[in-house]
Amino acid sequence: MSETRKLRLGVVLFQLGGPDSLEAIQPFLYNLFKDPDIIDFPAARLAREPLARLVARWRAGKVREHYAAIGGGSPIGELTRRQAEALQRALAATCDARVYVAMRYWHPLTEVAVEAVRREQRERLVLLPLYPQYSRVTTGSSLKEWERQYRQSGSNSVPAAVVRQFYDHPRYLEALAENVNRALARFPAGEAVHLLFSAHGIPRAVVLAGDPYQQQTEATVQRVLERGGWPHPFSLCYQSKVGPGRWLEPMMHTALPVLRRAGVRRVLVIPISFVTEHVETLHEINLEAREQAAGLGFEQFEMMAALNDAPQFIRALADLVLRAVEKSI
Repeated sequence: MSETRKLRLGVVLFQLGGPDSLEAIQPFLYNLFKDPDIIDFPAARLAREPLARLVARWRAGKVREHYAAIGGGSPIGELTRRQAEALQRALAATCDARVYVAMRYWHPLTEVAVEAVRREQRERLVLLPLYPQYSRVTTGSSLKEWERQYRQSGSNSVPAAVVRQFYDHPRYLEALAENVNRALARFPAGEAVHLLFSAHGIPRAVVLAGDPYQQQTEATVQRVLERGGWPHPFSLCYQSKVGPGRWLEPMMHTALPVLRRAGVRRVLVIPISFVTEHVETLHEINLEAREQAAGLGFEQFEMMAALNDAPQFIRALADLVLRAVEKSI
């Protein structure tokens, strides 16, 4: 590891991004819907941007209500910054590392990270998307945008290792199990609790085309259950569907009534694919699903906190970085 200790290492954390104010919602949505990995169809190259503007305007009002309910903006920018700072501290004992954040759809955008890497002349890079399970619409899109921006910047080529997924990394799984245990402590001892794992949905067509996201999500659930050893029943659902197409199922809003009809009284929702809090956890789960659960007659509804900058998760990220460096030397 002595060679690693001498490296001027750059680590780029990729994340979705989110509007940091109510005014940022429409431009954020425009950036999202003009992504060719999100909207793609025959002749999309010509229609994509006008369609993105139309959809962004149409959805902005409803989405604005959601962000207003959680404080007026997404915390994902601040939380990812904290993750970057914690990771940089964790790597300091091993190498001269700088950690950058590259958001796909809002600031700091990918080109900002590219410029910082170019300016600081890192010797080696590790590209680390903060999506545990790989999908071409998340990890794939972020890496494509990095390649485009890096190529356009004219920067000198720097050897780069890529972490494409970490859905089965032991420390990541341990971090999840620790958070599940903290959440379970909020339930009465000895009572049955249904563990409802929830992941961000994607279109079924993406999975049918060979995307490993669903398989990796299911594998994460199984490995967390093995690690935790909880006696409780469990199931997996999806959320955050956009548009009329068919997405992975069951969706959360349909899973909850099924559980209640089966006699479930207490439920713990475990956001399995979210490593920071965002509107999907703070509003969609903790407000919308909680309200639905109350209306259905559940006695207790709880949500596991996202990993954010939990020490075990930061150790997982540091291990991923160092292993990627070792393999690339």
